[in-house]
Amino acid sequence: MGKSKGSKSADLNEVVLDAYSDEFPLSTTALSKLVDPKDPEYLKELGGLEGVASSLRANIKTGLAHEHNDTEEHRIAKYGKNVLPPPPRKTLLSIVWDALGDQVLRILIVASVIAIILGALPQTAEDPQLDWIEGVAILIAVVIVVSVTSINDFQKQKQFEKLNDKKNDREVKAIRGGEQCLLSIFDVRVGDIIVLDTGDIVCADGIFIEGHSIKTDESAMTGEADAIKKGSLADGMDPFFLSGSQVIEGFGRMLVIAVGKYSFNGKTMLALQVEDSDTPLQEKLTHLANNIGKFGLGAAALLLLIAIPKYLIIHRDTLDSKVATVIVRYIINAITIVVVAVPEGLPLAVTMALAYGMIKMLKLNNLVRHLDACETMADATNICSDKTGTLTTNQMTVVTGWVAGRLYEENNFAQADGELQGFTRQVLCDGIAVNSNAFEGPNAKGKIDFIGSKTECAMLMWTKSLGSNYDTIRRDLTVKQLYPFSSARKRMSTLVTLSDGSASAKEMNLEIGGASSHSGGPKYRIFTKGASEIVAGMCDRVLGRDGVPVPFSDAARREVDQTILHFASDALRTIGIAYADFDEERDWEIPPENNLVLIGIVGIRDPIRPEVPPAVATCQRAGITVRMVTGDNIVTAENIARKCGILTEGGICMEGPKFRELSTDQMDRILPNLQVLARSSPTDKQILVERLQALGEVVAVTGDGTNDGPALKMADIGFSMGVSGTEVAIAASDVVLLDDNFASIVVAVLWGRNIFDAIRKFLQFQLTVNVVAVTIALIGSLTTDKHSPLGAVQLLWVNLIMDTMAALALATEPPTPDLLLREPNSRAEGLINRRMWRNILVQSVYQLIVCFVILYAGDKIWTYIVKDSRHHYTLLFNTFVFMQLFNEINSRELENRINVFRGLHKSYLFMIVIVLTLAIQVVFVQLGDRFTQTDPLAWYEWFECVAIGAFCMVIGVFQRMLPIHNKVYPRQLHMIKVTDETGQRSSIIMTPVVQPNDTKSIDDDHQQSELLIVRAAPPSPGLGRGWQIARQTRTKIAVVNAFKSSSMADDLVASVHGGRHRH
Repeated sequence: MGKSKGSKSADLNEVVLDAYSDEFPLSTTALSKLVDPKDPEYLKELGGLEGVASSLRANIKTGLAHEHNDTEEHRIAKYGKNVLPPPPRKTLLSIVWDALGDQVLRILIVASVIAIILGALPQTAEDPQLDWIEGVAILIAVVIVVSVTSINDFQKQKQFEKLNDKKNDREVKAIRGGEQCLLSIFDVRVGDIIVLDTGDIVCADGIFIEGHSIKTDESAMTGEADAIKKGSLADGMDPFFLSGSQVIEGFGRMLVIAVGKYSFNGKTMLALQVEDSDTPLQEKLTHLANNIGKFGLGAAALLLLIAIPKYLIIHRDTLDSKVATVIVRYIINAITIVVVAVPEGLPLAVTMALAYGMIKMLKLNNLVRHLDACETMADATNICSDKTGTLTTNQMTVVTGWVAGRLYEENNFAQADGELQGFTRQVLCDGIAVNSNAFEGPNAKGKIDFIGSKTECAMLMWTKSLGSNYDTIRRDLTVKQLYPFSSARKRMSTLVTLSDGSASAKEMNLEIGGASSHSGGPKYRIFTKGASEIVAGMCDRVLGRDGVPVPFSDAARREVDQTILHFASDALRTIGIAYADFDEERDWEIPPENNLVLIGIVGIRDPIRPEVPPAVATCQRAGITVRMVTGDNIVTAENIARKCGILTEGGICMEGPKFRELSTDQMDRILPNLQVLARSSPTDKQILVERLQALGEVVAVTGDGTNDGPALKMADIGFSMGVSGTEVAIAASDVVLLDDNFASIVVAVLWGRNIFDAIRKFLQFQLTVNVVAVTIALIGSLTTDKHSPLGAVQLLWVNLIMDTMAALALATEPPTPDLLLREPNSRAEGLINRRMWRNILVQSVYQLIVCFVILYAGDKIWTYIVKDSRHHYTLLFNTFVFMQLFNEINSRELENRINVFRGLHKSYLFMIVIVLTLAIQVVFVQLGDRFTQTDPLAWYEWFECVAIGAFCMVIGVFQRMLPIHNKVYPRQLHMIKVTDETGQRSSIIMTPVVQPNDTKSIDDDHQQSELLIVRAAPPSPGLGRGWQIARQTRTKIAVVNAFKSSSMADDLVASVHGGRHRH
């Protein structure tokens, strides 16, 4: 271990100089040495699990106390909270300093200081008492611009910090006061008892207390590739849990020994803390801003190279000491042009749009974990959605069942309570209780409810109605081996030891075909629960009505198969329950799941969310293909998909095992019409995502299980479930659906498109201002004898309008429903499309014409003004600003809609910015005087400036009527209309074939599946459910007779192409 026994004893007996050493003798350093590196010998020296628990004043049975007393306060003070210190936060002062770090601004400040000095000296100034004001005004303008921008950045930083806190928070299961409960991960303390389950990410360092078949993946922490089985130190197993590792199998409990920055993962994360990097859109816009800045730099250089020599030549006979002031003024104007030309507001607009969008999305149950997901959602073309909880309410109820040879329909299901008695009831309730990790406790609202898998909760609620107590059963039955559920197995099993005196053992002392029937009863019993057709396929006996197992005859098997089909046709989730008894010890590592006794099949109803069909229809109108990927059998999947509107005419239903057997070419031909993938595994989902992406699609995927992690990572946007999702799935996702609702995905698409459009609106506005302002400043400086018609302070004010304030206005507009009435954005499409170029060019031409007319003919329009006077330039500046204000309203529309005021009453921030800009402009012009180089204007001059500016709106109407079309980027993947022999559009369904003498499950993975083309017309309203079931049964028979020898992929492709050619 690298340490002597003496040194370890010294560690154990070290004197901790803190106020709580008597109460908690173990220091954080001592506890850290247990796991970094793992040191079982040190654990033995500390007295093992019990010794550590005693030192931490923790009870390994009942956990910590519920109440928050002095001991718990001292515990937190000594061992810390389960949070990491945030990265060093930028202060407002540091943000201001970063803003002042811009080289162009620094040059402008230096030039302004020089201008103040030269303007105050009699030798270099025409009016030393007033000429210094311009330099001071520039400095004040710089301070205002920097301050507004910095305060805005500071506010956004605080908002992102709040979002990050929300993003990192999650609930874990713990034992407090002897009861299982849910805790925020931030509330976990040293000494807590944490309940671990498959799919959990270990939230703190801990020591194994108890568990079954629990394995963790510590590869991310230690580099160890193999799964590590956990157990007690006495059994010679690894007892240590590392924070950040993943539970990949089994369940158990651990004692927390280190949290937060003292934990293994905490130390690693602290060392890796870095600032968030820019999103792709931010990087793209930063690159664009740099290129635009080069245009401004070229214009500034051109101004200096032409204006200064021109001035020196014209005034060569009258040059004096005041020439320095003139040259400095030209330099200031040139630098100001650069400041105006560099669109710093572009990255700022992205940040604001993302921050605003993320906050709004959080309120609408979308927790964005990765910023770039907001951008990517604008491009989404496919959504591969789970069924349970996403399309359905996840409020499951057992409503029907086939138990011990009796069928209990939904309308008489209550009879089961009275008829299920004796051993049948006992073995049924036992099987449900032990094959479940759900428990009854206070939920997030404080109400006592079942917590855990909704399927398990529904079954436990049913057993409760039968008079059974799941907790008593779990205490009475000793679990010997656990075989966890996996998407590949689609079942879970639990092997228990039966004592001779147990109720279960006494109830049943008769076995058929294998186990002995001695008076003591069986010693071991395995309970299996899972996909009904798979569980039924593993049984060779069935529980009779008298509670005695009987052989599983062909007639009984057909009855079970029809029952499963009957339940699935009614969109019920079907679960099979079975058991088997064993009298002798054997190797239990291999699940003994053959020759089981079928107890029954239950049907669980999970109603479709009422908002899902409209949401699916909305996605389809928005050009997004919705596909359902589910583990349910194909009949249930088809029915749910039809009710949701996912399965449409021409759509394909297919089973996962058959899908993954297709070649790449066959997949690509099927994908345009594939709408439902049933009995699918996470691997199937991953293959589906990979092929869609290879065809140029932007794919969003939902997932809730641990095995969904790879697909969520691979997808362009991964959506995890905030309610039912495992921690692994959440960690792998980009967005967490806090309500597990498909409609929330539509919200994400809407806001993704809105964010992208907000950036485009701002870009459209800013480029127009840039072109006009730089052109006027440059040409005006070169063609007039005096300084630039737009002064430095005025240009800085324009820069403030078009950067910070316009970003605030345009980047925070709420979305409109129209965003979901168009095709998704193409990744190949640039930031500026053809219609945007049209809008920019038309507005720029109009504004330049107006400005040049006022500049060169203003004295003829307003005959009372003096050409090139301050009043003249004030009219030019005022008109220019009002054109920008009205064009800002124009910029709300990117397409060809005429009404740019639509929805303006909902854009409160936009209206506030416009009013605020107008108010500051009035003060700027009327009261600025030499400070802003403006003259006060009369009311009629204001009216004229506003009227000329408002004409931008009229120009905007005409520009949107110009027949300019955006470039179309065709998608490779499109729906193929399929027809059957009658020429009607159809859906293709992968349907398993059942041979008359086949005793296997109808959906067994080893069976051959064939193709069936079925008309995708909705059921006739006049037909009852019984007729629908009969028709589906006839369809199944037709499959057997017509397609026994057909080849799956060849028939599918022939059907698709054949139907297309017949049209």
